[in-house]
Amino acid sequence: MIIFRLIGESFRFAADALRQNKLRTMLSLLGITIGIFTIIAVFSGVDTLRNKLQASVDKLGSKTLFVQKWPWGFGGDYPWWKYVNRPEPSLRDYEGLKTRLEHVDGISYEATATSRTIKYRSSSVEGAILHAATQDYDKTWNLDYQEGRYFTDNEGKNGAPVVILGAEIAKGLFSGEPAVGKQIKVMGRRVTVVGVFKKEGEDMLGMSQDNNILIPLNFAKGLFDVQSGNYDPQINIRGKENIALEEVESELQGAMRSIRRIRPGTEDDFALNKTTMITNQLDTMFKMVNIAGWVIGGFSILVGGFGIANIMFVSVKERTNIIGIQKSLGAKNYFILLQFMFEAIALCLLGGMLGLALVYGLTLISKYGFDTEVVLYMKNIFMGVGISLIIGTISGFWPAYSASRLDPVEAIRS
Repeated sequence: MIIFRLIGESFRFAADALRQNKLRTMLSLLGITIGIFTIIAVFSGVDTLRNKLQASVDKLGSKTLFVQKWPWGFGGDYPWWKYVNRPEPSLRDYEGLKTRLEHVDGISYEATATSRTIKYRSSSVEGAILHAATQDYDKTWNLDYQEGRYFTDNEGKNGAPVVILGAEIAKGLFSGEPAVGKQIKVMGRRVTVVGVFKKEGEDMLGMSQDNNILIPLNFAKGLFDVQSGNYDPQINIRGKENIALEEVESELQGAMRSIRRIRPGTEDDFALNKTTMITNQLDTMFKMVNIAGWVIGGFSILVGGFGIANIMFVSVKERTNIIGIQKSLGAKNYFILLQFMFEAIALCLLGGMLGLALVYGLTLISKYGFDTEVVLYMKNIFMGVGISLIIGTISGFWPAYSASRLDPVEAIRS
């Protein structure tokens, strides 16, 4: 109980010292406040952007692989000359994979025609993205509907003139009226709307079903060459949940080499792209941004830490005779030590709280003023408090230790 009473007394001494020197306290807080604000603001912005980008990547599916002509490239040094003469993924490749692959839940062939004009009576929507896909497309992509359904097996097999619209396309054509059952014109052909994708909104990578339309591949064969490189054909493969992605990728690579009769030791003439490539690139990019945040904020915190240490030395000098009186009355060294340590830690915690409050204010301004959401995550709050505690402990220890070692007689005489 005596220990707790002594700690309580130390807190009260520290609080009194901070109240009696308000201007000095505020100036001492400034460096820590700026440092915590800088670090936590950078981390909050980076974490928010990272999570939004990751949510966009997750739409592709963590178990999904894409057989394409071009490998996904990041950075300026992209050896395009190695890939320009590669063949496009073909329907023959697709049919071969369907018979060879065992560790998959779905395989689909897809071709894309961009910037199409869709018409309904006197209404039209420009810039629609037309996707033509085989029946298993819904097994390789996560599709949600606000109206209607997916293609039936007969519609996909027979190439029926049916279409699924993105939410923005449906809104532009029908102005909020029900779309299912209506006939629209796509590339000069009449097709019947059987479904409308659920509205998603634009994400960080620009991926959204809102401006897409989907038709069966067998129907699209009568509209354009679905195997032409002009329509970016690709094969989508979704692996089974209980099978590791590396195992699915290995099986897919072996099957593609077998289908295309690539000799052992010869380089692949196709690309296997996956979402982990984007995730790894994001990790590298944001790691550099985090380091920059630590460097910028670290200098402010370092300056603030030196400032608090200097103020604590001044505080010890001002209260030397009081320390002597306390020690002559029986105060232990650790009581004096705790007194000044608590004062330094309290200063840093106040500065950290002010920095966090500024970051929170910034998130509100960005949300309501600029319609951009930045989230102050709980882990960043804990980080700010933790940094403040560490800096307070480091900055206050030596002044507090020197105060605790003062000789009581010499201290009173000072």
